[in-house]
Amino acid sequence: MTAPEGDWRLIREEDRSGPMQMALDEVAAETASAEGLATVRTYRWGPSCLTLGYGQRPETVDWDACERAGVDVTRRRTGGGGILHDSYGDVAYSIAVPAEDVPGKLLDAYHLLCEPILDAFSRLGIDADYVEEAVPELYHPACYLRELHPAHDVVVAGRKIAGNAQYRTRDAVVQHGSLSFSVDAEAHLAAFADPPVDAETFRERVVGMDELVDVDRADAVTAVEGSLATWVETGIGSNGAGSFDREGSWTDAELDRARELVETKYRDDAWVRSRPGDRE
Repeated sequence: MTAPEGDWRLIREEDRSGPMQMALDEVAAETASAEGLATVRTYRWGPSCLTLGYGQRPETVDWDACERAGVDVTRRRTGGGGILHDSYGDVAYSIAVPAEDVPGKLLDAYHLLCEPILDAFSRLGIDADYVEEAVPELYHPACYLRELHPAHDVVVAGRKIAGNAQYRTRDAVVQHGSLSFSVDAEAHLAAFADPPVDAETFRERVVGMDELVDVDRADAVTAVEGSLATWVETGIGSNGAGSFDREGSWTDAELDRARELVETKYRDDAWVRSRPGDRE
């Protein structure tokens, strides 16, 4: 499988706050809906940020510990458990595409959009693939400690190395993911309220790229960006339909819209500290 034909841009890694990164994913979806322009990008969390799944209970967070550590907290539009996105140890990506260009079935779309991520690991010499059989959960509030499922969890020798999630609007699909470059188990667990798991157990479940291959973070980002670019170029090159800007950027209007969403949603306690059914 390759990327759908159409107009695409690659936005290379930018270091922004978690609320801003989530806002930009939403803006990319709006652009895909309104203009048909799809976006692939990598990004970095500055500072480190705990993102909650869409329906996650706020009491699962140790809010005081996050504040003491200087960790941002926001809430994703995707479901699943919380993830601490370490500013060094996490390499993030997202893909926003018109909904009509991808399969309507969730898993079919998921596997299509995960294709360049698996290729990026291969470029780094990491043998990553979907887990072969289900593995029981260790701690439900944390994404990396939930049940591992063969349909969508990417592992290396049984240890999770990537968390990927997807949401749909009426006219667009967004998939974003967290790729573990380096695992800080203690910091990850500290963001949650009384997890019944210790750091050693966390490290047995989760692995980072730096434990598997001799590579620095910049090399990992380059591999992800290169794989995303090849995936798009192969797709649009098959019939010569579409375009690809390898050095894409946000418009001023998109950045203004993202800043608005940060203030009205992704930093707003009404969004971050309450579940959907509890919101007015």
